[in-house]
Amino acid sequence: MQSTRKQLLALLPIRNANGGFFHKRALTNAAIQKKRTELFTKEAKRQAALITDVEKIEVKYYGHPDECTLIMNKNMSTPYNCAQHLNQVLVEQSVIAEVDGHVWDMHRPLEDNCSLRFLHFRQQDPYYANKAFWRSASVMLGAVLESAFKDNIYVELCSFPSPTVRSGSFVYDVDLKIPQWEPTKEELRVLSGGMVKLSMASHRFERLEVDASLAFKMFSDNSYKRTQIPQIAAQSSSGNKVVMYRMGNFVEISCGPMISNTYHLGKVSVVAVHPIQTNKGHLFRVQGVALPKGILLNHFSYGLLEKRAQVLNSGRIPVVPSPEALPEQQISAA
Repeated sequence: MQSTRKQLLALLPIRNANGGFFHKRALTNAAIQKKRTELFTKEAKRQAALITDVEKIEVKYYGHPDECTLIMNKNMSTPYNCAQHLNQVLVEQSVIAEVDGHVWDMHRPLEDNCSLRFLHFRQQDPYYANKAFWRSASVMLGAVLESAFKDNIYVELCSFPSPTVRSGSFVYDVDLKIPQWEPTKEELRVLSGGMVKLSMASHRFERLEVDASLAFKMFSDNSYKRTQIPQIAAQSSSGNKVVMYRMGNFVEISCGPMISNTYHLGKVSVVAVHPIQTNKGHLFRVQGVALPKGILLNHFSYGLLEKRAQVLNSGRIPVVPSPEALPEQQISAA
């Protein structure tokens, strides 16, 4: 594996379109990850400190083993905490929750009296669990891509299409600042191994809603995310909020919900990289396929899924807003 990883990283140095070499940047992906996760931690602690009084709420649970009413803490207790009071099987198999009929992250605090159900992959209609799984796999792929290359390539993650299981692949679109890349099978295996490593690490997906100004600060080093933040914030109920997720030391913007934990990812393969054209230039669309943990297929059947996932995913091509469209106060906040 070590020699394979060196082969993947040996892509550098790479000549640019003018025949010169890309120069090493002082700013590294690892340093940026550190900055984002530190800001995430600081804001999470600040928000937690605002809760000075413990207020009780009633959570009416519907499902196995028995329906019951739980007394939990408002804005503190999560569906995951509720599952801990009920049954260890629920803790392990629950992917997302349904709160008052709305899909809800397992680690998102409950805000008032509510009804609660748990969703998982083996239920009769796992539609919402599958969407959360595909979305979370894209985020995990983004984390792998941001860490896979040497420091002389600066990886800028752009975005991923809305999760559609029927598309055959989960996706992340990324700017590697290189003119072309046709990864070898060994290099794709390294990326797949990075996904497996994240699964084995059992990272929680932690949700946090922040002001757009903080989102700008966190992603000031990513030109794509910066231009996306105003549109994302405008769609929030307050017109100025952005939802973040942290998984290990990786922070991402997404409306969610995400799966409870990376250990829900089972067999996984990164199978293809396609160049795509956007209104601002070319990106690479990295594609993979995965099964939830505990869902088994024989080698032949899984191979068919891998072959299907190699075809260019038809998800929307990202449209990158012009930086000139950013409000002046938000640019300065970054």
